[in-house]
Amino acid sequence: MKISYNWLSELVTLTLKPQELAERLTMAGLAVESIDSHGDDHLLDIDLTSNRPDALSHLGVAREAAIICGTELKPQVANLTESGEAVGAVAAIEIHDPQLCPRYAARVVSGVKVGPSPKWLVDRLEAIGQRTVNNIADISNYVMFEMGQPTHAFDLNLLHGKKIIVRRPATGEQITTLDGFTRELAADQLIIADADHPVAIAGVMGGEETEISERTTDVLIESAYFNPASIRHTAKALGMDTEASYRFARGADFDAQVGAVDRVAQLIAEIAGGQILKGVIDVYPNPVTRDSVALREARITRLTGLQVSIESAAEILRALEFQVDVNQQAKTLTAIAPSFRVDIFHEEDLVEEVARHTGYDLVATTLPAWSGTGHYLADEDRRRAIRRALTTIGFDEAYTFSFVNGERDAWFRRGAATPAVLANPIDVNQNEMRASLITGLIESTQHNFNQGRRDVKLFELGRVFKATENESRPGERELLGIVMSGAAQPDDWRGARQVDFYDLAGAIEAVMGSLNISGFTIERASVEYLHPGQSAVLIIDGEEVARYGRLHPRIAQVFKFRQPVYVGEIEFARLLELPGDDIRYSALPRLPAAARDVSMLVPDAVMWIEIERAIKELGIPEIVDLRVFDVYTGKGMPEGMRSLAFRVTYRSAGHTLTDEEVARMHERIRELMVNRFGAQLR
Repeated sequence: MKISYNWLSELVTLTLKPQELAERLTMAGLAVESIDSHGDDHLLDIDLTSNRPDALSHLGVAREAAIICGTELKPQVANLTESGEAVGAVAAIEIHDPQLCPRYAARVVSGVKVGPSPKWLVDRLEAIGQRTVNNIADISNYVMFEMGQPTHAFDLNLLHGKKIIVRRPATGEQITTLDGFTRELAADQLIIADADHPVAIAGVMGGEETEISERTTDVLIESAYFNPASIRHTAKALGMDTEASYRFARGADFDAQVGAVDRVAQLIAEIAGGQILKGVIDVYPNPVTRDSVALREARITRLTGLQVSIESAAEILRALEFQVDVNQQAKTLTAIAPSFRVDIFHEEDLVEEVARHTGYDLVATTLPAWSGTGHYLADEDRRRAIRRALTTIGFDEAYTFSFVNGERDAWFRRGAATPAVLANPIDVNQNEMRASLITGLIESTQHNFNQGRRDVKLFELGRVFKATENESRPGERELLGIVMSGAAQPDDWRGARQVDFYDLAGAIEAVMGSLNISGFTIERASVEYLHPGQSAVLIIDGEEVARYGRLHPRIAQVFKFRQPVYVGEIEFARLLELPGDDIRYSALPRLPAAARDVSMLVPDAVMWIEIERAIKELGIPEIVDLRVFDVYTGKGMPEGMRSLAFRVTYRSAGHTLTDEEVARMHERIRELMVNRFGAQLR
C-alpha cells in the first residue's frame, strides 16, 4: 500500500519528516518497507498485516500519524449543495440478502460531463501507481484511497427500471465485467442487479453494460458494506483480485457508506459538473453493533511487561476513537471499538493497541520461563544424519511449494496415482498438490540459473500427495529429492570438473551410508523423465526405492537448460522402515595389504555394480576393497566399449600374503572378467 506524504499532510498535521514518520509508523505496527521520492512528494510503501484493513487508506494511516505526532485529525467532510428532485424519485434500492449485504447507500448526480480528470487528480493517482480512466472513475478510486471505502458509479440511464437489487444470482446467469470477460455466476455469490439482470459482482467489479462512458449524463453512486467472507470466497472462486475486493474481503468500515457517497458526489459536482439530487438512499435493515471489550491494567503488564496505568491506556484508546469507560478503583476499563476497527474482539487486542502506542521498543527482551523438556520427533536422528551427509558433500537444503503446475508435475509423477487437484487454487498455474519433489527442485534450479548461479546442489525432505477415494484429505508420503548441476567442486583451483551421473550415484550412496543400510542393488532403468543410458534404480528386497539419473533432453529443453541437470528421488518413508546395519567394532589391521589393478575394455552395457557383485560372489575372503579409479569413453574406443580400470586390495587376517597367493587370487578375477563379461584385458 503506497501512501503519499503530501496527501497525508492534508488529513493530519505532520510534525515529522518522511523518514522519521516511517520509523515511528513501523514501531506502531504499520511496517514501512521503503520510502521513494516522487517529485516534491515522498511515497511510503507500507506492508500491512491482514487484520488491519482500516489502514488501507490515507485516512487510516492519518489516524495513526495523529497519535504519533500528537496532533488533530483533519478528515475531509463533504459540503454538499443539493438541488432538483429527491433521489428516491429517480432510483430505488432493494437488499434481498441482508446477511451478505447489511448496508447499501446511494446518491445520484445528474447532468454530469464525463471526460479526462484534472491534472491534480491524475498526478495524485499516478503517484501511488493507479492508472486514470475518466473523471468519474478516477474520483471513485480517489475516495477509496483517501477513505478506504470502495464505491462504484453506474450509468443511471442504463439501469433497467432505475433500480438496484442486491441478490444472489439465478441459475445460469452471467455477467461481462469491466475487464471484458464473461463470467458464470454461482448461487453462493452476491451480485448487484437492476430490474432484469446482473450489473456488477458485489464488492469485486462492475459490469460492462452499465459502465460510465462519454454518453453518460446521470450517475448513481453506490457505497455498500458486504460480508467479508462472501467477498473473499467470490474473488477467489472467480480469480479476481481487485482493489475493492482486497478491502471488502478483509473487512470494511460498516459506518462509512454515507460519508463515502457524499464525498464522491461532492467531487463529481466540482469536477464533472451536474447537480446532486436531494437526499441519500441508505438501506440498512439490521444495523451492525459492537460488543464492549474489558481490559485490566494487570493484564497489560502480564503480557508485555510494560507498566501502563489504566488511565494512560484509556487515553491511548480514546485517541484511537474507541469509546472508553474507566473503573479507576478496579483498574479496569471497557472499550467499544470504532466501526473501522474490525480486528478488535478480545482483551489481548486492546493490550496490543496500548503496547504499540506506548512503544514496542520499551518491551524488555526476555525469554519465557520453561519448566518442561523437549524431545525429537520420531526418526529425527535419521533425518539429521541424512542432512549431515548431504551438506558435507556440498548440498544445500531446499524448501519448495507444495502447490505445483499440474502439467509439469505429471512428468515426474510415479505410477498411475491420481493427482490431488485444488478446488480453489491461489494461482491457476499452481493448481495441484505436488506428486513429486523433483518439480519444485527443477524450478528452483531454473531460478538459480536465471540469477547467474550455474553450480547447484539441492536436496529436499518433504511430503508428496495423491487423491484418495472416499476421503476428503489426500494421501501423503515422504520423499527425499536431489538435484545437482554445474561444477563438482566450484572452488577447486585445479579446474572445475562438471558433475556427472557418478556424482549423483555417490550422493545416493551417501544417503544409504548415513543410515547404515546395505544389501541394496543398483540396476539400469528406463524412466520417462531421465536420459536413456544415464539412469538407474536402487532396489531393496525386490522393491524400487530410488530412481535417479540425468534429466531427459526433452524436459531440459522445456526449462531451457544449457547444461546437464541430474535428479534423484528416494522413497524416504521406506528407508525409515528398514533397520540399519549394526555398527561393530573391528580392530585396525596388523598385517600389510597388497593391491593389484585390472585395466580392460568392457561392453557399455556392463555396469560396475554387476562387476562388483560378481567379484564378491567368488568368495575370496582376502579381498578387502574394490574401487574404480578410471573410466574412459570416446575417441579411440571400439564402438560399444569403454575403458575401465579398478583396484583390488587383498589382506589376510592371519598372515602376510605372498606374491604367489595374491597372483592366484587376482588371476581368478581376470578370468571372471573375460569369461563372464567379455572384457578385453590390457
